[in-house]
Amino acid sequence: MGLENSFFQKYKPGVPKRYLLFFAAFIWTFAGGMLLFRGFYFLSNLSETIWSYSFVSILAGLIFYILVFSHVSLKHSLRIVNLSEERPCLFSFFSWSSYAMMFVMISLGVIVRISGIISMKYLAEFYITMGTPLFLSAFRFYYFGFNFNR
Repeated sequence: MGLENSFFQKYKPGVPKRYLLFFAAFIWTFAGGMLLFRGFYFLSNLSETIWSYSFVSILAGLIFYILVFSHVSLKHSLRIVNLSEERPCLFSFFSWSSYAMMFVMISLGVIVRISGIISMKYLAEFYITMGTPLFLSAFRFYYFGFNFNR
């Protein structure tokens, strides 16, 4: 076990916690931005007006952010700040269970989109609803990154 441990420690992409917070912010910004872009793009291709659908989806996303994602992003930010290592692994901005949940959500999203079992209008609304809290949550990581003190 000592050999494996020293091998992984030697080649671990360790970064300062401040960089880890910014990396997490970038990932959450990218994911939220991608979902928002796809959602608005899919809605814009529909012949119906997109403003009412967009408004409802953004409002639902804001509510979802307040009720769920603000707590999740705070939990992850505090977990990073309180990591015992000074230079944690670059990929430790999520816990293992969060990576598993992210994998399942992305896989289901791709399957649903490719299969066409859900109308593109509803899928676009869902993308906007999920993209909004993801995008907003990124700002918590930016805040912690800019205000991080050892």
